[in-house]
Amino acid sequence: MATEIKTFSDFKFNKQLLNAIEDMGFSKPSPIQEKAIPRILAGQDLFGIAQTGTGKTAAFVLPILMKIKYAQGNDPRALILAPTRELVIQIDREIHELAKYTDLRHVCVYGGIGPKTQIEEIQKGVDILVGTPGRMMDIYLKGELIFKHLQVMVLDEADRMMDMGFMPQIRKFLEIIPRKRQNLLFSATLPDKVVTLSEEFLEFPERIEVTPQATPAKLVEQKLYYVPNFLTKINLVGELLKNEEIFSRVIIFTKSKENADNIYKFLSRKGKGETKVLHANKGQNSRINAIDSFKDGTVRTLVATDVASRGIDVSSVTHVINFDVPIIYEDYVHRIGRTGRANNTGIALTLCNPAEKYHIEKIQKVIRMQIPVEGLPSDLEILPTPVEERQKINKEIDHQKRRENPDFKGAFHEKKVRKKDSPYLIALNKKKKSGNRRNKKRR
Repeated sequence: MATEIKTFSDFKFNKQLLNAIEDMGFSKPSPIQEKAIPRILAGQDLFGIAQTGTGKTAAFVLPILMKIKYAQGNDPRALILAPTRELVIQIDREIHELAKYTDLRHVCVYGGIGPKTQIEEIQKGVDILVGTPGRMMDIYLKGELIFKHLQVMVLDEADRMMDMGFMPQIRKFLEIIPRKRQNLLFSATLPDKVVTLSEEFLEFPERIEVTPQATPAKLVEQKLYYVPNFLTKINLVGELLKNEEIFSRVIIFTKSKENADNIYKFLSRKGKGETKVLHANKGQNSRINAIDSFKDGTVRTLVATDVASRGIDVSSVTHVINFDVPIIYEDYVHRIGRTGRANNTGIALTLCNPAEKYHIEKIQKVIRMQIPVEGLPSDLEILPTPVEERQKINKEIDHQKRRENPDFKGAFHEKKVRKKDSPYLIALNKKKKSGNRRNKKRR
């Protein structure tokens, strides 16, 4: 837009919104807000490519609140779909804060708890409805939702919704909601399936991009540790977290619920500050409590699977630790985007075993940079790799090589990799040299 935007009052928001914005401590629009809000207020369809932590939620919530203004009727006039319960709750909380001086009614719906209370809230009348596609469709099929007055539909984190298989529900919604409506689509990355969705969902959209796709936030310092096995990874986490002053608020991401539980038990046993674990097997109240405790600083360390990767919005996370390297490469960007927010710097540490090196190389191509390698701490206890884990790692490496070269016959038909080129031995040598230097000083 031609007009320069310096403050939120430049958007011509009403007094109720401006007061709420001031209460939240927002002083100047973020780049995504500056670009998106005028276009949404003008009624245009929008395709926004923006990572979490950029002020994206307020970028669509504020103009929606301005457009629908007052409570009216019983049926939703704005529908916001998001992939996870955590993100739905986060969006609903932001609506609550920004709409607190209006009479607008908002309800959020998601799985993990019974739908009865959610349906009762909808029956009281709703202006803005936020939810996961699955639960939203369940309630619609019960005959509890009418969309004939819908004016705006938002798909948030569209790339994650595609990854989670929500395309059938989204297509169903596009069939049942009014054709005459405004559509807003936001995605952190731009895979082909999101482009296809945008072509189905949007009409003559304005496309805005505030951060290059699959690019880590600039305020995040990245480091890579080559670690031989699971137990040594756990020891490294324990060693790092000894420094409570530097590692003051930490998220540890794992690939599985089992790994998350094992790390949680280890940290709890070692007494590394208050720790919570977050994954799909935890009850809804437990998950909400874990996030709230982490946000208010009661909990220092949160161990989470990727289910929580986009549902946590805490500005003061000092470190993200990738205990396991993600095999969906865009998830690396989403994970480390939990730190380095709101102009704060952050550090992302990734622990990589021999089988995960393949995925690190792919990630570095996606983010268009090399992640600096750190030597292991000199006093770290490096444990031998158990036979079962070693076999699993070797099997995975063979599988990776076959994926790249169908003619590959397996490890026994390959020449052995020169030991001195192994990144794990390089890391161990760095550790030994560091230890030797310390011993010389002591003498």
